[in-house]
Amino acid sequence: MATMESLIGLVNRIQRACTVLGDYGGEGMSLWEALPSVAVVGGQSSGKSSVLESVVGRDFLPRGSGIVTRRPLVLQLHKIDGGSDYAEFLHAPRKKFTDFASVRKEIADETDRITGKSKQISNVPIHLSIYSPNVVNLTLIDLPGLTKVAVEGQPESIVEDIENMVRSYVEKPNSIILAISPANQDIATSDAIKLAREVDPSGERTFGVLTKLDLMDKGTNALDVLEGRSYRLQHPWVGIVNRSQADINKNVDMIAARRKEREYFETSPEYGHLSSKMGAEYLAKLLSKHLETVIRQRIPSIIALINKTIDELNAELDRIGRPIAVDSGAQLYTILELCRAFDRVFKEHLDGGRPGGDRIYGVFDHQLPAALKKLPFDRHLSMKNVQKVVSEADGYQPHLIAPEQGYRRLIDGSISYFKGPAEATVDAVHFVLKELVRKSIALTEELKRFPTLQSDIAAAANEALERFRDESRRTVQRLVDMESSYLTVEFFRKLHLEPEKNTNTNPNQPGPNADRYNDNHFRRIGSNVSAYIGMVCDTLRNSIPKAVVYCQVREAKRCLLNNFYAQVGRREKERLGAMLDEDPQLMERRTTIAKRLELYKSARDEIDSVAWK
Repeated sequence: MATMESLIGLVNRIQRACTVLGDYGGEGMSLWEALPSVAVVGGQSSGKSSVLESVVGRDFLPRGSGIVTRRPLVLQLHKIDGGSDYAEFLHAPRKKFTDFASVRKEIADETDRITGKSKQISNVPIHLSIYSPNVVNLTLIDLPGLTKVAVEGQPESIVEDIENMVRSYVEKPNSIILAISPANQDIATSDAIKLAREVDPSGERTFGVLTKLDLMDKGTNALDVLEGRSYRLQHPWVGIVNRSQADINKNVDMIAARRKEREYFETSPEYGHLSSKMGAEYLAKLLSKHLETVIRQRIPSIIALINKTIDELNAELDRIGRPIAVDSGAQLYTILELCRAFDRVFKEHLDGGRPGGDRIYGVFDHQLPAALKKLPFDRHLSMKNVQKVVSEADGYQPHLIAPEQGYRRLIDGSISYFKGPAEATVDAVHFVLKELVRKSIALTEELKRFPTLQSDIAAAANEALERFRDESRRTVQRLVDMESSYLTVEFFRKLHLEPEKNTNTNPNQPGPNADRYNDNHFRRIGSNVSAYIGMVCDTLRNSIPKAVVYCQVREAKRCLLNNFYAQVGRREKERLGAMLDEDPQLMERRTTIAKRLELYKSARDEIDSVAWK
């Protein structure tokens, strides 16, 4: 089995590393909170600070009246082999304190940095580590003293604020409660015991400490409490005799105070039979031994938490991306893989795996037909305009049989109107594709860490879409021009035969050319052209979407980034590295996660190696 010193010392080191990395509190249970520590609880003037100083063997805590401890003090004791005592603060990591009067001043100054010179409190802890051959490995949390009334300069809520802060520490299942009560007050009124009873009704996490035994009224003693008759706990009560104010004024050192405390219990007629289980030295050893037992019991759950957190951190690193290699081959490979990831998302949008591609069909099914319906054929093929166009086409010689030139001009003029809807369809699909590029870049998780590459891909994709749009425009214009360049002759032959068949049934009626220049004649021309344009409209309604899909959508799926791939392949290492520039916040986040991951893996390995030796 591992020694008590090595196991608790390891926990201390892990807790300190957690604190340095900010892995302290927050949502869920952090590793810091999973590791047991001792929360020191007591009312104001209960002797709480003196107990801590006795355990440490150093005079280092601020003193005064009222609320002196206004921020939690996380105190980690580290046993070292020989050498002089020294202290370090987390907020001043490069400074080693060997003068403990300076430690006291730094605690007061650091408290004022957050709370000001007022009597306000703050839940932001101060982290202090003390290294000494005269301590046991232990983590203690000194909390503000519980109070019943607010004094001048304090808000009315101070009583509740302090209790809530203290409660937030002692209600955690891994917290060992050191409940300090003065012996010269009724134990039934002890603030510390009252709170401990609420959060730990079974008493399995609570150690009772009775201070100021030497200040009790003559003829009275605290044996009923110390022997568990007044208030029983699962752990034994420990009596403490603090330094007197005269000793403090005379700067009596803690080592001498400990010796004086031992003599008091050994020579006391009331407490002599308990002397081996009284005093600050015994309390420190008792807490350390219990802490080691609790740690050993908690090892399976601590390891489970560590493994769970390691999995979560690895998943987070996978999500935001692992560090990029520095050689150009690896960088080029990474860029191409990221481009392919974007391309997959983009194709999923088009093929229906993700929303957005359906908007292209909406252009063909709604926008194009609606635009075709709005074309001004009624005006263009009105009788008046037909007469005007036909007459202009005839010139000085009116047509003899059918006004072919007039027909052609009317048809050409009508077909030219189709260019507007055709180009609008191209532009509408182009807008949808650009929007899908933007969406796909935003939804490609692997790209989120590389804003420069995102911009490069967006620029390359949009440039390609512009080329596809230009080709699509030329193609749909050709489709329209094709309809003008060669008319469907059979359509007009059928029209010519129908009136002849109808008009020849009555030999007394004039021939089909008799109404050549009246209104019916021009109305019939307009109707014939309108029917032909209707046929052309049906043809283009089907062929324009095919051309747009072939020139734009198909090409976007097939070769959206082909030019970009060729350009990237020719770039030098420096330019490749610039493309993989990351968001500084993301880089900082990855570094933090990597450090936490290293901490948790190291903690798991060290706990495994130490705990089961």
